[in-house]
Amino acid sequence: MTRVLIVGGVACGPKAASRIKRLLPDSEVTMIDRGGLISYGACGLPYYVEGTFPDIAMLVETPAGVARNAAFFEKVKRFKARTRTEALSIDRKHGTVRVKDLETGSEEGLPYDKLVLATGARPIRPPVPGLDMRNVWTMRHPDDAESMVDRIEAEGLKRAVLIGAGYIGVEMAEALRGRGLEVAVVEMFDQILPQFLDTEMALLAAGHMRKKGIELALGEQVLAIEGNGKAESVRTDKRSIPADFVVVGVGVRPNDELAREAGLACAPKGGIIINEFCQTNDPDIYAGGDCVVNRHADRTIQQPFFIPLGSTSNKHGRVIADHIAGKSTPFKGITSTGVCRAFNFTIGRTGLSEKQAKELYPDVVTSLWAGPDMPHYIPQSKPLIIKMSASKSSRKLLGVQVVGLGEASKRLDVAASALCFGATVDDIGNIDLGYAPPFSPPIDPIATAAHVLANKLDGIAKGLSPLKVKQKLQNGDDFILLDVRTPIEFKIMRFPYENVIHIPLGALREKAAELPKDKDIVAFCKVSMRGYEAQRILNAAGFERVWYLEGGLVAWPFEVIS
Repeated sequence: MTRVLIVGGVACGPKAASRIKRLLPDSEVTMIDRGGLISYGACGLPYYVEGTFPDIAMLVETPAGVARNAAFFEKVKRFKARTRTEALSIDRKHGTVRVKDLETGSEEGLPYDKLVLATGARPIRPPVPGLDMRNVWTMRHPDDAESMVDRIEAEGLKRAVLIGAGYIGVEMAEALRGRGLEVAVVEMFDQILPQFLDTEMALLAAGHMRKKGIELALGEQVLAIEGNGKAESVRTDKRSIPADFVVVGVGVRPNDELAREAGLACAPKGGIIINEFCQTNDPDIYAGGDCVVNRHADRTIQQPFFIPLGSTSNKHGRVIADHIAGKSTPFKGITSTGVCRAFNFTIGRTGLSEKQAKELYPDVVTSLWAGPDMPHYIPQSKPLIIKMSASKSSRKLLGVQVVGLGEASKRLDVAASALCFGATVDDIGNIDLGYAPPFSPPIDPIATAAHVLANKLDGIAKGLSPLKVKQKLQNGDDFILLDVRTPIEFKIMRFPYENVIHIPLGALREKAAELPKDKDIVAFCKVSMRGYEAQRILNAAGFERVWYLEGGLVAWPFEVIS
């Protein structure tokens, strides 16, 4: 009989325990957790705050409405779950874990043949005064969300300040705004989602959040949370922002102390190091979930990644259970896939950011595409912007970012799958994706984005990103912005710059001679499909200094006249 002890009972732990009992029915499995709640869906906390579902208990229920508590796991899954039990130390030599009952204070040693560490992560506490004041929350546990909602309703709280514009900041901004509150988000970096999105994509998402009434204080360092025992304002290096309450969401750190003290290998910046079967450097001790660092699915990338997600935690749990049961199913690594929502705007990324890619590859090429997620004649059609990067020499896909009102997650998942299998840009354009007008144009947006990048790799398309065009404007470069839209489109929305020349695409061949060949020309339209056509038309007419604005006006995150 195999004795398996699992430390941690939120995601990886229950998954591993349940599958071990399915594969090894005669095994003795015990799961301990220092908290009172186990197997809860922490990712759902902002949606409880928003009011998407009415009862916080739903986060610990099965789809059938049964509470996933200790009694449930013992009766249905046939393993013992002990809550309010803290692991104090690991004795690797004797195969025991010293634990403490937090209710009684008593201690004992629990034996194991195989030990699983699923100790999770904890919120980072920035070094600012005032974190311990009343009405200051982190958002990691159901108690956090429930107490916040209760106090908002009981005290009539009206203004929230969120410290950090990562996942928690973005999702909680929507949740609290959805409750009718005033919301300000303070971020020390000059963009939202600084560890997740490239700058131009973050600008687009931030613009949408501002339209929805969110105040974004970017590039501001929080110095203190101020108040008389209760949060009343957040002081930054630039101003003071009034607050009835504060949410701190500046990231999490892996809980790897138990492992470190036991001599298990951990990454210098935190996180237990595991192999492809989630084993630590002690083959009888496994680790998974938010307490570990992961390898990238691309094995040429050696650096570890700490990207805590419930989806990854559950994968780890399955891999651990399989290996303990003698079924070797390796975890192939992550591709840094993530997705969140800012109101009705989807934000997603998979693979490397442009900065990460350029640190690892000498020949990175990127492209930006904008367009509808369905044919224009479908009323539900909405815009998407897709950024894609690849290595010029190998044409291997390196990263994809997707933002917009349209169906972005579908395209993100295709890109994540392609990255997982080492696809090239050309491979993506040839995937046999499902097509019907209510779901996609005949050439799906992810395939079109791949075609655009392939054209750049082949030297056919010459595109400039919105950031590069904006830089040319700020530098005072003498160049032409060539608007090739129709006269009606030009009247509805246009750039507020003096160097704009308007020539509809249909008239460009006849009027090309009116344009100078000794100046840079950047052509554009709504999404720059016609901008690219204009570039090719002018190239054929002998113009060499011609580019198109990638993504057109839809992907332009700066000023326009409308």
